[in-house]
Amino acid sequence: MYRFLLSPRWLGALALTLVAAAVMVWLGNWQLDRYRGRTEINERIDAGERMAPGPLAGAFRAPTGGPGIAGPAPAKDKVWTRITATGRYDTPNTVLVRGRTVDSRVGFEVLTPLVLADGSALLVDRGWIPPAPGGATAQPSVPAPPGGDVTVSGRVRETESGAGMVDRRDGRLETRRIAVPRLARELPYPIYGGYLLLDDQTPAADPVFKAVPVGHTNNWQNFGYVVQWWLFAAMALFGYGWVARREARRAAGLASTTAPLDRVAEPTPSASA
Repeated sequence: MYRFLLSPRWLGALALTLVAAAVMVWLGNWQLDRYRGRTEINERIDAGERMAPGPLAGAFRAPTGGPGIAGPAPAKDKVWTRITATGRYDTPNTVLVRGRTVDSRVGFEVLTPLVLADGSALLVDRGWIPPAPGGATAQPSVPAPPGGDVTVSGRVRETESGAGMVDRRDGRLETRRIAVPRLARELPYPIYGGYLLLDDQTPAADPVFKAVPVGHTNNWQNFGYVVQWWLFAAMALFGYGWVARREARRAAGLASTTAPLDRVAEPTPSASA
């Protein structure tokens, strides 16, 4: 019954079905890797909320070289962990990161280098502030950080992707992306290869700053794609088998047919009905 499957047409259909199913399985596995990666990030975010801050050296390798050099990026398992550091804020080299949204409002995140005792610096995201009146890109009035030694604690963040063009507007550094290697070229000291999202500070930070929210990644969306692609692969294989079986039954004369309806043979209703 199934010798027709060896014909070139059916062998070609089988090859296409197997290739399509293999691609769908591969896409499902790729989404599964993304699901696992995002789940790991969410677990680190949750663990960072519970942990006590550790030393700076536990998350970062110190930068080497002269001014304008960024140190190595933090290891993946150190991102979102909490650390603490002590230094002095370098107010003149504050960086405004425009186009940032908090509570559905577009404003600025404020990064200020914290210069450490060895002369290197750690970029500290002090929080979000709204723009000045006049539009979302109007430069805000940024409160000055405390003078003297400041102790900060917060979450380790890695550099953001993208070129991160940096320019000066009204004497202030501005950018759209927190691209640490690019920002390093604008600063007069070596800086660490990531930045700190501020949680606490001593002396206390100005209340005008809003904490930048830490959002979990949408890992369940990736899990949904896993199920979707694997179902598509199963449906492709099932569809090939179903069509092949139908063809085999037709060739064997086993396909069910419906007899034509003979309207002439139907009884004519009486006029009194």
